[in-house]
Amino acid sequence: MSILVTDTGFAPDDWTGPVCDLASHTDPAALQIAPDTGLVRIRFPSFADGRGFTLARLLRLRGYAGRLRAAGHVIADQYAMARRAGFDEVEIDAALAARQPEGQWLFRADWRAHDHRARLQAHPGARLGAPLGAGL
Repeated sequence: MSILVTDTGFAPDDWTGPVCDLASHTDPAALQIAPDTGLVRIRFPSFADGRGFTLARLLRLRGYAGRLRAAGHVIADQYAMARRAGFDEVEIDAALAARQPEGQWLFRADWRAHDHRARLQAHPGARLGAPLGAGL
C-alpha cells in the first residue's frame, strides 16, 4: 500500500487517472509529456540517487505545472529537498512509513523556512558567500 507524504502529513493516494511514470535510472532516447498530463511520477531507485531531483527541477523549469510525485527510496531527510526541487508529494510504502513516522516528515514540512534564501532574507545586509552575520 502506498502512502503519500505532503506538507500536511500522511494521506492515502487519491489519484485515479493514468500516471506518466519516469524511472530516473533509465535513459530513454526521447520522452514526451503533454501539457495536460495530470500526474508525473519520478521513481528513485535509491535514496543516494539524486537524478530524480534534477528531473523534477528540469520539468518545472520547462513549464510543467501538473502534479509531480517522487516515489520509491526517498527518506524523510530528503523531503525539503524534494519540495524545493518541485515535487508536490512523495509516495512511500507502509514499511518506510513505519520506520519514519509522520512526525519525521512533518518536521521537514516547513521547507521554505530553512533554505539558504530564507536565511539571507532574514539578514538583508548579508552578502552572498560571506559568513552568516558578516555585514550586519
